[in-house]
Amino acid sequence: MTKTLAVSVWRGKEEGDFVTYEVPRRDNQTVLDVITHIQRNVDHTLSYRFACRVGMCGSCAMTVNGKAMWTCRTHVSQVADNGKLELAPLSNLPVVKDLVTDMRDFFDKWARGMGQFKGSRTRNDDFEKVQPDSKARKAADAGIECIGCGVCYGSCDVVSWRPDYLGPAALNRAWTLVNDQRDVQSAQRLSVVAGDAGCHSCHTQGTCTERCPKQLAPTASIAGLKRLLMTSSAGGK
Repeated sequence: MTKTLAVSVWRGKEEGDFVTYEVPRRDNQTVLDVITHIQRNVDHTLSYRFACRVGMCGSCAMTVNGKAMWTCRTHVSQVADNGKLELAPLSNLPVVKDLVTDMRDFFDKWARGMGQFKGSRTRNDDFEKVQPDSKARKAADAGIECIGCGVCYGSCDVVSWRPDYLGPAALNRAWTLVNDQRDVQSAQRLSVVAGDAGCHSCHTQGTCTERCPKQLAPTASIAGLKRLLMTSSAGGK
């Protein structure tokens, strides 16, 4: 193991360049530890984003050696190539500065895909009972742990080709909601995701599933939406 790391970090906005820093290498060091060392000890002007440091918020996601991932749960030993790291902002999103991206497009598409739950009951009604072993509940459970980190979005080639594409996170969220028996907007939501920017634009490359830090499968959720739409168009339920 090398004693130091050569870390190339993107500096600037959309226009910029990589700057290389030398960072001490330590046991059990995460990529976020490396970035924090640079910002606190080498160059205080470096901008990056993080919050929880334990894989709960997803805000530290960026591109490490060409692949989108969380940095707080990624150890240097997993990604350092001969003691070298290249750190860049997430792809498919505007760069605010250095490693910070503007996440508005990502969350706007979440909203466009009707990613908000809407039930029919009020606080004065009894809770609706959902059978945990029902087919729909299991389908929803398979994708419900998404925390909106944007790793799948930054990894999706279709988003690169089609900026209007809703993206895997928004479609995964739509799938969980159409399988939630308490939600009252399923028909309208299916109409939205059936559009040109919806699930049918997915090329099923599977990069979103491969890189999801939560081990979710947006590819499967999108395929589920396609099947549901096909069944609906054929007059089924």
